[in-house]
Amino acid sequence: MRKPITIGDLGTIITGKTPPTTNKNYYGDYAVFIKPTDISEQCKFTYETEEMYSKLAAEKYESSLIPKGAICVPCIGTIGTKMTMAPCDCYTNQSINSIVCNDRYDNEYVYYLIKNFLPGLKSYNLGTASGREYVSKSNFEKIELVAEQDKTIQKKIGEFLSRYDSLIENYRKQIKLLEEAAQRLYKEWFVDLHFPGHENTKIVDGVPGEWEKKKLVEIAELKAGGDKPEIVSAKRTNECSVPIFSNGTTNEGLYGYTNLPVILEQSVTISARGSVGYTVFRRTPFVPIVRLISVTPHNIYVGYIFYCLKSTTLDSNGAAQQQITIPMIRNKEIMIPSKGILELFESQTEPIFNQIDILKELIRLLTEARDRLLPKLMSGEIKVS
Repeated sequence: MRKPITIGDLGTIITGKTPPTTNKNYYGDYAVFIKPTDISEQCKFTYETEEMYSKLAAEKYESSLIPKGAICVPCIGTIGTKMTMAPCDCYTNQSINSIVCNDRYDNEYVYYLIKNFLPGLKSYNLGTASGREYVSKSNFEKIELVAEQDKTIQKKIGEFLSRYDSLIENYRKQIKLLEEAAQRLYKEWFVDLHFPGHENTKIVDGVPGEWEKKKLVEIAELKAGGDKPEIVSAKRTNECSVPIFSNGTTNEGLYGYTNLPVILEQSVTISARGSVGYTVFRRTPFVPIVRLISVTPHNIYVGYIFYCLKSTTLDSNGAAQQQITIPMIRNKEIMIPSKGILELFESQTEPIFNQIDILKELIRLLTEARDRLLPKLMSGEIKVS
């Protein structure tokens, strides 16, 4: 049986706390500390965080400890787009309200109940004087939802949807392992210079024979992202096959229509503002827009250039916000290996990138299937048995 309830009826609501940043003794490696910026829109759990509590902070803020499985919802800043489930007993900052379910509700079910509602959180935004989005704890508790009351059915719904997220998480772990394998190979060959045949290769000024250093502008076309399109659909459509990227979109991009030029060749994109220097390998056609620089190599394996730029610290400037411009990186020196070594590196890494592409497509299909089922299961349109 389904009936109207409030979020407060689901259990105890705990608002996190941020220790004073001026006191470094509150930060260490004792307990997980989740902030909204740590949360990914694509992942159910948040395993990696920018900072952690020290034992001192954990003891001081013991009352804000949330147990494994709590549902964490950012309510200050950008709301209605992110949430996470606590992967272990942990802490959050003051921007997050966490739901610790009582014995009438199943954690997994409540996670998907809130996930289905999440975009609606924006309608409860009271705002702050600075213009930030804000939903107070008291208002968060009063938000009304319709929830299944039979815990057996709750568990079935939660378990059914969790299978999708478990597969997605498993594929993400496989991708990470594949990426690490390719990264290790790059480091071994081109940083440590233990490439095939290195024993018989003469090194002069840190450069193996037949290798050379060239400026980035000499080996690649550099383009700054174009203006942001007026209309961008966040949903993939059959009519539009080209994703649109800025440094504010996910690696899956946004899908929509634009008259901006499409980059057809495999390229590398660099975040030029915000997360400065963040580098992504683009293997399919795409449209780069604001705050991105695309690097399209000329007759050089793009996977190699990707790891060169990913492993390089790029100089940035800016007082209020750091940024990178094309003039700042065009003369960046890149070491170009011999043709034979590059071809061998490509032959060993291209199968890795192909497998990553396959896994990403499986993740996309699973995500779309889960998101189609979610509202139907929560509304009772689809019954579980």
